[in-house]
Amino acid sequence: MDAARPQRKSRPATLVRRREILDAAVDIFGAKGFAGGTLVDIAAQVGMTHAGILHHFGSKDQLLLEVLRYRDESDVADLEERHIPDGMPLFRHLVRTAIANAQRAGIVQAFVVLSAESVTDDHPAQAYFTARYEQLRGEVAHAFTAVCAERGITAPDTIEDAAASILAVMDGLQVQWLLAPERVDLARATEFAIEAIVSSVLGPQPSPLAE
Repeated sequence: MDAARPQRKSRPATLVRRREILDAAVDIFGAKGFAGGTLVDIAAQVGMTHAGILHHFGSKDQLLLEVLRYRDESDVADLEERHIPDGMPLFRHLVRTAIANAQRAGIVQAFVVLSAESVTDDHPAQAYFTARYEQLRGEVAHAFTAVCAERGITAPDTIEDAAASILAVMDGLQVQWLLAPERVDLARATEFAIEAIVSSVLGPQPSPLAE
């Protein structure tokens, strides 16, 4: 076997077919969850057989992970290096992500359902979401540190809490928006919350909740 032999690339038609399957999986998993959504459901939506889905993705667990990667790639598709920035641009990117999410309810719904399901025992996406939140908390905390350094501010010890809070607010607002899109402005509410948290870190004030 020739170790230097280049790996064969997927044909354009195959890539298109995989994209169709991923789109269908987003719809099915978003509507029924991972346990309730079957490969038969997904196959029927794209006019394939159950065996055809397995030919492209190998297993339902693998398809789920590909759906999650597909979702992550869509978040950074408009960024030059396909990676979220650092410092203040990161917080602006998070707001732009909320604006984009307001136009792609299917992907948001799938993420909300699957992330909630992932806390259950033996869920195939548990490791993915655990690592994802760990990474995102670290990136947001690093952005806070960078912004503080740029402004000559000593980074406060609330940075870790602020990072977790920003992610929690974004995810929680997505749930409220999916349930009542006519009542919750996802982009505006996300921007308000991120601005409030960033301001609290950069210019802490006495708590209005203190007695």
